[in-house]
Amino acid sequence: MSGHSKWHNIQAKKGKADAARGKIFTKLGRELLIAVKEGGPDPAGNSKLKNVIAKCKAANMPNDTINNAIKKASSSNENYEEVMYEGYGPNGVAVIVEGSTDNKNRTAADVRHAFDKCGGNLGTTGCVSYMFTKKGVIVIDKAECKLDEDSLMMLVLEAGADDFSAEEEVYEISTSPEAFSDVREKLEAEGLEFLEAGVQMVPSTYVALDEKGVEKMERFLDMLDDLDDVTEVYHNWDE
Repeated sequence: MSGHSKWHNIQAKKGKADAARGKIFTKLGRELLIAVKEGGPDPAGNSKLKNVIAKCKAANMPNDTINNAIKKASSSNENYEEVMYEGYGPNGVAVIVEGSTDNKNRTAADVRHAFDKCGGNLGTTGCVSYMFTKKGVIVIDKAECKLDEDSLMMLVLEAGADDFSAEEEVYEISTSPEAFSDVREKLEAEGLEFLEAGVQMVPSTYVALDEKGVEKMERFLDMLDDLDDVTEVYHNWDE
């Protein structure tokens, strides 16, 4: 993971997250709903719900908000299904869009519009996903970490992590999707908090962009982020 960290400026990241918190919480609430509908409201017997809760905590969602969302989901009549789209963004950047929707036609049209508007092309299933690997990713702020680097590295590797790297401001841990929950729970048991925690699509190669390409890509990502049905966007732009 070294060399491609998107966590090069923690304070800027936190500021951006604070500004978008309402929107993030709405999207996470929908993820909680889907997890509860699939496996019930008890995280002890619902690993997907456990993982979404960890994602919520990494986004600084208050425990009361998480618990209320789970309670609401238990009695909700809303039904959402998960969707995924693949394609090429500006300048040939490979893009995977994940979402949840109660109207697949609406979501597909909205995502296609964002691709078309920014000079990209929405493709078919499998057209770019072969360039990505599904991995568990955990990011910890060095300044907030209670363990020293060696202790943390030993802990995560013994717990089953595949890789550990110390970046300028953060520690990045990657796992197989199967080992993600075990590693995350070991870290939680040590009282550690995360900047990011989830199973993601990680690219195998990256694309560098010039200034105009960066502007187009940022506009494209902003358009996707503005869509309520979009939960995650993965790409191989080397930020």
